[in-house]
Amino acid sequence: MITRETMERQQTWFYVMALFAGAWIGLAAPAWGNALHYTVSPVLAVLLYSMFVQIPFTELRASWTNLRFMTALLIANFIAVPIVVWLLTLVFPQSPDVLIGVYLVLLTPCIDYVIVFTQLGKGNEKLMLAATPLLFVVQMILLPGYLWLFMGSDAATIMKAGPFVEAFLLLIVVPLLLAVVTQVLCKKGGSAQGLLHATAWLPVPMMALALVVVVASQIGKVYNDLNSIVNVIPIYAAFLIIMPFISRFIAKLFRLDTGASRALIFSAATRNSLVVLPLALSLSPEWATIAAAVIVTQTIVELAGELIYIRLVPGVILKDR
Repeated sequence: MITRETMERQQTWFYVMALFAGAWIGLAAPAWGNALHYTVSPVLAVLLYSMFVQIPFTELRASWTNLRFMTALLIANFIAVPIVVWLLTLVFPQSPDVLIGVYLVLLTPCIDYVIVFTQLGKGNEKLMLAATPLLFVVQMILLPGYLWLFMGSDAATIMKAGPFVEAFLLLIVVPLLLAVVTQVLCKKGGSAQGLLHATAWLPVPMMALALVVVVASQIGKVYNDLNSIVNVIPIYAAFLIIMPFISRFIAKLFRLDTGASRALIFSAATRNSLVVLPLALSLSPEWATIAAAVIVTQTIVELAGELIYIRLVPGVILKDR
């Protein structure tokens, strides 16, 4: 019988199998893959609820007032990342329709499953949770400016608030409120205590399920445009390699503790692909398909990278002090 401890200890292998399973479903049964697209947001919402409910919210006050971390987070995501992305697109030049997808995805920090990966990588997930409203608002404000700076005024006009607000409400606010309600009920005893115990089993299988549905629903787009988007993979791979070291330097500059430093690494390297995908699909038809495929490619590369991160960040890059 599999215990929760065994499942958590072997979680990386669960996730690797989930990636392969998702790829097989998406390529062998495209109709199933397309259908699974509609399950991505609900699965992520359940995943985040299962993680939120384990967090003692009474301890979040200190996270909200951690100005050193919040400042380092803003510098990493909105100064360091744009510079790195701009330099990478100079080293690996792309056509405009590819570039818009690259910029959309790499200039927007993740506000949802980064919390889960931070926890799995032994970072301070409470700091990441507390920072999500800040990251959400700042990227909404700055993304049009970045698009204008890098691609001109026409590109900046595609920015729409709707997909961001919808994702923030569905993936952060609703699971968060449900988690708070669960914790309040648990303090009163009764069946809610059993619910809290049951949710402790959910993060690993829900993360595996999330990987399956994301990859299965999106890999077809990548396969169909493989010849056009293969050139962006070096950008994404280089980004994942570079950002942990820049983040570590910024963390050292701000004298962050180990947990906060790991959280900074995960935030700077994890991007908002599932939220910006609707933005790409809203482009004109001649741009939408390739831009969406470019964003989906980043999702798949990033998921593979995160599975390495959750071992490498606490084991090599930032060991316990």
